[in-house]
Amino acid sequence: MKISFPFGLSATALFLALVACTLSLWAQTSEKPSSSATLSNSCIEVPQSMTFCGETISLARFDRRERMDRELLAFSYMHSTTLQMIKRANRYFPIVESILRENGVPDDFKYLMSIESNNNPLARSVAGAAGLWQFMPATGREFGLEVGNSVDERYHVEKSTRAACRYLKQAYARFGSWISVAASYNAGQGRISRELDRQYEEDALDLQLVEETARYVYRILAAKMLFADPTRFGFRLHASDLYPPIPYREIKVEETIEDLPRFAKSQGITYALLRTMNPWLRSRTLHVHGSKTYYLRIPDKERMYYNPRVTFPHDPKWVVE
Repeated sequence: MKISFPFGLSATALFLALVACTLSLWAQTSEKPSSSATLSNSCIEVPQSMTFCGETISLARFDRRERMDRELLAFSYMHSTTLQMIKRANRYFPIVESILRENGVPDDFKYLMSIESNNNPLARSVAGAAGLWQFMPATGREFGLEVGNSVDERYHVEKSTRAACRYLKQAYARFGSWISVAASYNAGQGRISRELDRQYEEDALDLQLVEETARYVYRILAAKMLFADPTRFGFRLHASDLYPPIPYREIKVEETIEDLPRFAKSQGITYALLRTMNPWLRSRTLHVHGSKTYYLRIPDKERMYYNPRVTFPHDPKWVVE
């Protein structure tokens, strides 16, 4: 089939014109990169050292520096995940910090929670770990949580945080190092103990471990840097962008509620809202056995609506004016 070109141009002439135009545009854009292009290729400088739970971690050695660099890059360029992590922290960090403090657990462990669940109390892994602290069912039960078909306290913010404190304190009694405790949260206490013995090491960061565990503590450190100054990572949030705490009242439940959707309607809210405020509810019925007592949270009808004028940052460093 014969192809004709406009204005009498031959195929060769048209091709040469296109090449010339492309080269001209390339020259114009390559002379002076825009500020946005510079930003898109930037990275956070890896510090020489960091502290975690009062323990100093040197990041000067090449392997440690490069592991840390990888995690800083991940937080910098996984934009939606990082932004949601910061937004949710405004709602959950005040609760978690208080419980950590009450239980004598270092405040830095809130960053472990952050990388476990992205601060999402509904998080669930493909392996079956659930909640802010990503407890597996058996581990949750071991540390005092009810895990069943109608109630799963791994999704309960306060109760799961107290269970995490029990685990962390038990692990510290075993290792005497919060860094090893953090590594064990991913790999298990037994694995970390065995590898420290087998590899003749005292520092969990010097162990040869599977990739997920080898990255784990560095991800916690990167999260700590992120929350110290999100703007360094390119995130410029306003107070109104953050998720505020939702005011609520509590109802004491000592008898089985057969129909939670009907119960929600009797309280003037939807069943969906009831489940959102009480994510540990896992079915339409709340079974109460023996002397067990539950507390259901009902959002305040007036203050559950978004109002940017009363949304305040838990940490002023998270936002810009």
